[in-house]
Amino acid sequence: MTRIGIAGAGGRMGKMLINRVIDYPNLELTAAIECEDSPLVGLDPGTVGGIGEFGFLVVSDIATVLDSFDVLIDFTNVESTVQNVTACRAANKRVVVGTTGLSDHSLFLKEASSDIPIMFAPNMSIGVNICFQVLNMVAKAIGDDYDIEIIESHHRGKVDAPSGTALKMGEIIAEALGRDLNDCAIYGREGITGPRENKTIGFETIRAGDIVGEHTALFAGAGERIEITHRASDRTNFANGALRAASWLTGKESGLYDMIDVLGLR
Repeated sequence: MTRIGIAGAGGRMGKMLINRVIDYPNLELTAAIECEDSPLVGLDPGTVGGIGEFGFLVVSDIATVLDSFDVLIDFTNVESTVQNVTACRAANKRVVVGTTGLSDHSLFLKEASSDIPIMFAPNMSIGVNICFQVLNMVAKAIGDDYDIEIIESHHRGKVDAPSGTALKMGEIIAEALGRDLNDCAIYGREGITGPRENKTIGFETIRAGDIVGEHTALFAGAGERIEITHRASDRTNFANGALRAASWLTGKESGLYDMIDVLGLR
């Protein structure tokens, strides 16, 4: 039995994880962490998830529960994730990181993974990660003959843009084409932009309503276009992916992994 801790227990993903973990017979929820000012601190996480009580309370200090879990699933924010990974590194705990907006902290995760196993993915959905594989194949096949745009849509409360998934799509396509995304990405357009520059990858962001998550990679050539789209109708798929990753990470050596590793697609 693998003991699971959830950081960000009161968020959208945290609540979904609490509800879903009971369906995994090899996993047991034993710790839940929220920010200090959260009204959920001091409550049973079963209350947070709307299910029966687990018999322990949500805490605000991860240090008080480091002995209570084997794998931490972190869906928080950049600052909290850095603190939680640092604490887990010192305590030799495995971590599944689903927090987005970590593109500037990739070196931090890489360094931490020299001591502990870390599974980091901007999107835990099995379907999205299969799309990643398809994008790599398509990009290699079409070469530089098609213009590429990535369009992503999320709920009005999402704070980072483009999404981590959209950026990952761009990175995969750019790498397949021998490009550096930092050099070829175009983030939105306005005014008199002039003709499109060759070998660029455009990003468009939509924030509206309660959209869970939609991502489209568009390859437009002469006389045709290819669109590869993933739409999430709820967060169950993300939670299932994160729990599958937590189970998979048990027993793994130190290193930085992603969902492609978890799914055995590498």
